[in-house]
Amino acid sequence: MIRNATAVWNGSGKEGSGHLSTQSTVLSKTQYSFNTRFADGIGTNPEELIAAAHAGCFTMKLSFVLNEKGFTADALSTKCQITFEDGSVTKSHLIVEGSVPGISEEDFQAAVKDAEENCPISKLLDTAISSEAKLV
Repeated sequence: MIRNATAVWNGSGKEGSGHLSTQSTVLSKTQYSFNTRFADGIGTNPEELIAAAHAGCFTMKLSFVLNEKGFTADALSTKCQITFEDGSVTKSHLIVEGSVPGISEEDFQAAVKDAEENCPISKLLDTAISSEAKLV
């Protein structure tokens, strides 16, 4: 399986702008610029997209790990915080809340750690990855 996305950029790094499109068309000429990356402009940025990818991948992997342990989550919600400093992504922190009937706190934490270490995006990222989890 191969997935793809396309980025187009016009102009200088600071004054220019671009757009992103994905194969699925979920992103279709979605605007990004210096301001959307380093200030509060309208549009997206690479770090936000990495956070979305990591949160989504991790949460799906956690669901599979729980299933392998004999549990099915009623709900899993993950926020991913990407730290970008000095021109590099230096950390990805996953904050997950889960409603998983019948699971112990210990088993839930072990499943979270497994998903943190083994989701494909975690394996792709060359940065510190951490997580915190709460059963609700």
